[in-house]
Amino acid sequence: MPPATPILEADRLVKIFGDSTALSGLSFSLAAGESLGLLGVNGAGKTTAMNLLLGLTTPTSGSVRMFGLDLWKHRIEILRQVNFSSAYTSLPSNLLVWQNLTVFARLYRVPQPQQRIAELLELLDIAHLRKSVTGTLSAGESTRVNLAKALLNKPRLLLLDEPTASLDPDIADRVRKLLRRLQTETGLSILYTSHNMRDIEEVCDRMVFLHGGKVLAEGTPAEVQARFKRKSLEDFFIGVARGEIEAIGLE
Repeated sequence: MPPATPILEADRLVKIFGDSTALSGLSFSLAAGESLGLLGVNGAGKTTAMNLLLGLTTPTSGSVRMFGLDLWKHRIEILRQVNFSSAYTSLPSNLLVWQNLTVFARLYRVPQPQQRIAELLELLDIAHLRKSVTGTLSAGESTRVNLAKALLNKPRLLLLDEPTASLDPDIADRVRKLLRRLQTETGLSILYTSHNMRDIEEVCDRMVFLHGGKVLAEGTPAEVQARFKRKSLEDFFIGVARGEIEAIGLE
């Protein structure tokens, strides 16, 4: 049988802002039901890549395909099957939690929206926040409400930007286990950016490590750690940040 079409394919993406090159020929793919970590130190190109994948900006050159379709030719059709959550974006602060989620449920044409909202609030252990004003929530509570928003439309592809950044260790552990369970039970594909190496080790099947807008390393977390002879994934990350690893990776 021919190999299945990847859920997501980035092909030689280049993005130039004035005199600065944020991405320089980035290519990777994500299989159905796979969780892929997109890593890199600050300035490596992760945010630019995520914006391109969400269709918020267009590349200088290169292409993105999702579900076998060109992103910029079929953007609306594709994004109906995708969702996104970031620890650094906020929902309208003056609405109640259920009101915010209802707005997004209607945008995504979610059937039986109130039932779906109730399911997700229960799943994320925030049902008690249903009638809370969104702007009064703690950082951890806001993060979980954003995750609820991102799961409303039962996406085939979920893009997560630092989803545990504002969570205490207990809630972060619950979120990691929930994402793994959803991936197993529903076949959800996840693209995951994080500076928390435990997230990557526990949630991601593979990782792509960006440095200077290019892929420095790719593979399972264990494979990358072994290839660069580092005692841990965190040690690998620190080595790149301190300039100790780039030459090894480019030999």
